[in-house]
Amino acid sequence: MTQITVPRPDDWHLHLRDGAMLQGIVPETTRHFARAIIMPNLVPPVVTGAEAAAYRDRILAALPEGADFTPLMTLYLTEETDPADVAAAHASGLVKAVKLYPAGATTNSASGVRDFARVAGVLEKMAEIGLPLCVHGEVTDPAVDIFDREAVFIDTVLDPLRRRTPGLRVVMEHVTTKNGVDYVAAQGDDMGATITTHHLIINRNHILVGGIKPHYYCLPVAKREEHRLALVAAATSGDGHFFLGTDSAPHAEPAKECACGCAGCFTATNTMALLAHVFEREGKLENLAKFASENGPAFYRLPVNAGTLVLEKTDTPAEWPAKIVTGAGPVTVFDPGFPVYWHVKG
Repeated sequence: MTQITVPRPDDWHLHLRDGAMLQGIVPETTRHFARAIIMPNLVPPVVTGAEAAAYRDRILAALPEGADFTPLMTLYLTEETDPADVAAAHASGLVKAVKLYPAGATTNSASGVRDFARVAGVLEKMAEIGLPLCVHGEVTDPAVDIFDREAVFIDTVLDPLRRRTPGLRVVMEHVTTKNGVDYVAAQGDDMGATITTHHLIINRNHILVGGIKPHYYCLPVAKREEHRLALVAAATSGDGHFFLGTDSAPHAEPAKECACGCAGCFTATNTMALLAHVFEREGKLENLAKFASENGPAFYRLPVNAGTLVLEKTDTPAEWPAKIVTGAGPVTVFDPGFPVYWHVKG
């Protein structure tokens, strides 16, 4: 197979930042994706419906001329979040999910949740109205090894939380372990998981062997090869629990290439070509549409996009810019480390 047509894909986990960075990188997503779940971890975070509406307006104002793109807004869950405000933002059609960051888990997560008893009322309201909770699935206990934090989160936070709040619809975002894949696959249709492009391609050796590679450093951090293989198997299986969330996370180069570099891989530019490579390598190109275009809308109870995206394989390797120049500084595009012969035709 040298050509495949899929419904226009969506990105169910995306960072667009704000200001000059937003202006510079939003075209990289709108070129291929019709919709995206927009992360709310700005400074200050997007906590209320009014703040989400204002952020959506800034995104729409930054779209390239002629772009057909819908930002799907989320709220940042804090211990002061008002259940009534969440319900109103959802009822208006503005907010499609609420994001749970355990405090200190990742970039701009200091306002996250420490005491889950204090957000019980919000979670109960979300279960009542069918609004999904997107979770950054890592504990932040310094006694827990960074490579074990996802597995511990499932046992000590996620499963107890779901048992306490029957009916709550949950997305375990950027799952990185076989533990996570196995847990999600065993649940009902009120549980889903996103898988990133970069976690399908790199393991922890890529970050550390031969010198530290800051542009492969992300959170949750890439794990052992056995976990990467489990992610590839889940993504390419067609299982409706799993769908694309790139977690494409732009940082200007000085913030990545420094003594304490920021976490995040920027994959918005080349995700679809990379996914075609991964799915072809597994002999599962027929399931690419499910992962990138169909499973996510099904979980979020939205229609599949009417438009299409055509990918073609040629004898010439795909090319993309090494960096995206923005007013906030240059952003390095994820390099898979191998030639990719799939191209997005339109």
